[in-house]
Amino acid sequence: MNAEFIEALNALEKERGIKKSVLLAAFESALIVAYKRNYNSTGNVRAEVDGDTGDYHIYASKTVVETVENPSQEISLEQAKKVNPLYELGDVLEEEAFAKDFGRIAAQTAKQVMVQRIREAERNNIYDEYVEKENEILTAIVQRVEKGNVYVELGKTDGILTPNEMIPGEEYENNERIKVYVLEVRKENKGPQIVVSRTHPSLVKRLFELEVPEIMNGTVQIKSIAREAGFRTKISVFSTDPQVDAVGACVGPRGARVERIVNELHNEKIDIIEYDSDSAIYIAKALSPAKVLMVYVNEDEKAARVVVPDSQLSLAIGKEGQNARLAAKLTGWKIDIKSQSQADAAVEAAAAEHQTEE
Repeated sequence: MNAEFIEALNALEKERGIKKSVLLAAFESALIVAYKRNYNSTGNVRAEVDGDTGDYHIYASKTVVETVENPSQEISLEQAKKVNPLYELGDVLEEEAFAKDFGRIAAQTAKQVMVQRIREAERNNIYDEYVEKENEILTAIVQRVEKGNVYVELGKTDGILTPNEMIPGEEYENNERIKVYVLEVRKENKGPQIVVSRTHPSLVKRLFELEVPEIMNGTVQIKSIAREAGFRTKISVFSTDPQVDAVGACVGPRGARVERIVNELHNEKIDIIEYDSDSAIYIAKALSPAKVLMVYVNEDEKAARVVVPDSQLSLAIGKEGQNARLAAKLTGWKIDIKSQSQADAAVEAAAAEHQTEE
């Protein structure tokens, strides 16, 4: 039986990835619970299991008394002195408890404790594995949609995609493979809960890292990302090598790299912008695809006034202000956009006011 027991532990260690030391500790806990249950003991009990042979020993602490009333917790002074003549009344000694045969209920209790400890060890292993994957991207398989949430398989465990983390209008089909961003790994009683996202801006960042070797090797750097999931993303990039075109590297041959990312995000528009240390130039590029005539910057307030051709005003602002809003998020600047005619009118009004004052 002992050899079979060790073989079973070795198999569990290999199949479930639980360390043998953890399994042995679980078995020791099970022995202690079983002993206490079988002998109605409330005293201190300790168990030792040999990881090589499977031999186990149970030790119970007993109080030295004149008259023994509870043999599982007490020992007579006469018996104690046989162990060590120095023992006196009230002393506590540890004695091996020969409990080789447990009752059916005690054995069942031991089994339950063992199973529970193994499950806890598995949950801890999964938590430790996935907590290291926070802020990373994983391939998930859609399992089911329930109460507005989408549950996905992430390999050894499942993740949850809540409505707030879903791309607006995106539908999910069973067994569909999708890329998700690991937002948070929570440690809960029933096991780790992994919250994933399809809307987080870093999902786009990780997708570009996967598709663009120049980003992975550090030649191209992602400076900033602004995203309104399901509609449009702006990403600014910079090359540390003058011979490498940062935007071209991200677009890829014939647009293949960015196209794969757009497909993954179900046709979300992506503007790839070259970062520039000159704030005015950077802001002008951030308003792409609109053309910009002039950018006036206020460094102290980090605010910019942008002038565009009359025909480009609606494009620069974007539908419901989206293009301007994303440009502001991308650059970190407040951006006020005016058309050429609006800017000219403002200049004329200012000049007229100045003449009036004179």
